[in-house]
Parts: sequence; C-alpha cells; structure tokens
Amino acid sequence: MARKDDQRPPAYPFAERGSRPSRRRFFELLGGAASAALLQACDSEGPRSAHEILEWAERKNESVERALFHAASRDHVAPGRRLAGNMFPKYFVSDEMPVWDPATRGAWALEISGAVKRPVTFTLEALTKLRGVTQRVNHYCVEGWVARAEWTGVRLSDIAGMVEPTADAAYVDFQSFDSEYHESWDVDSALHPQTLIAYAMDGHYLGPGHGAPARVHSPVKLGYKNTKYLTRVVFMPLRNGGYWTDRGYEWYGGT
Repeated sequence: MARKDDQRPPAYPFAERGSRPSRRRFFELLGGAASAALLQACDSEGPRSAHEILEWAERKNESVERALFHAASRDHVAPGRRLAGNMFPKYFVSDEMPVWDPATRGAWALEISGAVKRPVTFTLEALTKLRGVTQRVNHYCVEGWVARAEWTGVRLSDIAGMVEPTADAAYVDFQSFDSEYHESWDVDSALHPQTLIAYAMDGHYLGPGHGAPARVHSPVKLGYKNTKYLTRVVFMPLRNGGYWTDRGYEWYGGT
C-alpha cells in the first residue's frame, strides 16, 4: 500500500520506463535551460526574478504541449504487453486510504456542474447505465514509468453533450474526497475520446486503492492529473490549479 503523497512505486514488474523519450527528453532539456537561467536570476535579482523565469518556462512548456496535442490521437497497449493487474500503483494524499462511507456521507454521487446549461448528478448506478467504453491504455507517471490497465467508464465528452458546457468553459476541474485533492485540465484534453469517468478496472468495479467509486483516467495526461475518488466535475472559464500543481508540478501535465 502506498504511503501518503507517494507517487513512485519501489518496484513494479509491469511498470516500465516511459515509452515517449523524445518528448520527455525535450522537456528535460528545456527544464535544464530554465534551471541555468534560474541560477543566474538567484545570483542577480533574487527569488522574484527566479520565480518569473520558472513561470516563463512553464508557459513555454505548455505552449509546446498544446501544439503536440491532437484530439484524433489514440493511445493503446501494444500486442503482447501484460497489464499491471494488482501491481498497478495505488496512491492517495489523505493520511489513510479514502473510502466512501454511506453510513456517514450518504450515497455517493457525482456532480457535473459549473459553466454548463444542464447540471446533473449521477449515482453510481446511473453512471454505469450510460453508454460505456472499455479501453486498454498506458498510464504515464511524471517520474518516467508506465503501467498498463483496462479501464471501463463513460467518455466525459458524452457527458458534456448532456450538460452542454457554455461557450466560455475552457477548463474542467476534477474534485475528490481524497482530502483536498483536485486537478484542473484544459477542456480539449478533458473532452478527448480516451478521457473517461472510469468506474471499473480490468473487468472489476474500482476498489478503494484505485479511486472508487469513480475516477478520471486518460492517457493524454500524466498520472497526477488523473484525479481519483471523484465527487465533482466542474466546467470553468478560468483554470484553478490543483493539488500537485499548487505544489510546483506542471499544470498542463500532458503526455
């Protein structure tokens, strides 16, 4: 079981080093250039200048990642590759693994709201009755490893068609009951065909270790952007950060 804030598994037989080295290497090089500039800034104008350089570097990263994003792209698990199964990483930020307790919280439900014309709330039963899809895809960690799983859920793009986001809904925030964990995304990534509100993994309903009752999962975003233990999906005109992005991780977090 992962400890609080643990993002890196000690040894997972089916978690491999990332399969997209060229892109990741590009950002490492860009980060190295920013670090060199950061040192110069700290020696001259102090922390304020360094902060400005870091913001500049992230804006450059995001502009490149947005340019590389394609709504028509698809991730898939190569033939013959084994799924991670029980070795798929489990992580959370609460002191203990979050478990929804109906006795104290009532029945779990997922709210879809914000900058939409028709907000809705789904029970788990209602969510599973929507048109679902199953996909075998890779899960990319910010630290470079990759794990594989089969996810079943509902495309957020299909749910968006039901709630009708307003014209200014440029971002989506995924909120959870795992302490204060949330992460906001750009709406294009959120509506990618492989972005699911997932309720099952490898043919079974999610367990607490993987974000039950439901989570967002998409191979277009790094692992920390894929919020588990969902309670709300909020469409917004402005981005609002996230648990890890507020602690220094890149906001866009694309793969």
